[in-house]
Amino acid sequence: MDDKIPDKLFFKIGEVAALTGVKAHVLRYWESEFVQFRLKKSTSNQRLYRRKDIDLVLLLKDLLYEQGFTLAGAKKKLDEGGADDAEPETEAFSGKVCRDLLLEIREELRALRNSIQTSP
Repeated sequence: MDDKIPDKLFFKIGEVAALTGVKAHVLRYWESEFVQFRLKKSTSNQRLYRRKDIDLVLLLKDLLYEQGFTLAGAKKKLDEGGADDAEPETEAFSGKVCRDLLLEIREELRALRNSIQTSP
């Protein structure tokens, strides 16, 4: 599945849902249940998933849906596997990350502006 994940730094929850086949409300629930998720939020308070977060979603999907683990069993499995190697929550955005995120936002705003200008 890794080869189907676009090469970008951050993904919105809708993109993650489409990539993984897990509904957004399930992703939000998992985020509250599994401490391994350390999502950033944009200035507009949107969740920003990184590639490692998508990998975690895919792992959870496999554990819960394919292997039949319960939530408690999946938590225990993740704890045993040392899957909690994420950066600390206080990690600040680096200059390059901020710049890349701003460039992506600018492109999305341009596309939105163009779609508004071309509508009747």
